[in-house]
Amino acid sequence: MESQLLREQDVYPSESIINQALGVSYAVFAEFEKTITSNTFALVPQWNYYKDGKAWLCKVLYKKKTVFWLSVWPGFFKVSFYFTEKNRDVIPSLSVDMDIKEAFMQAKPIGRLIPLTVNVNRKEQISDLLKLVECKKNLK
Repeated sequence: MESQLLREQDVYPSESIINQALGVSYAVFAEFEKTITSNTFALVPQWNYYKDGKAWLCKVLYKKKTVFWLSVWPGFFKVSFYFTEKNRDVIPSLSVDMDIKEAFMQAKPIGRLIPLTVNVNRKEQISDLLKLVECKKNLK
């Protein structure tokens, strides 16, 4: 089983550290990051070390709203969104990959939130991620 990377508290996840961890998938990460921080999406990534999980995670914000969380794994990165029950019908209506929709519909709630995590290692996945980002940004 794969294990999450970026676990050293005193090693900030710089561009070179992330590049080393992701390998060939770094190009996908770089393109995704460039797109979400552009004026079109205006998202702000914040890397923090979380002692409970003993790893660095990136919380990505739109104004004060958390849009998603990002974590780094060997050769890929995970993007995790959290939705409330009242938003459960939104994801099936999006034009995203069927696997994403099915995973969301089968997800077990964590407290009052329903998780949607996508393992990303291909550029083709970015368009679906951006649709999810836009959806999450626009939810009340």
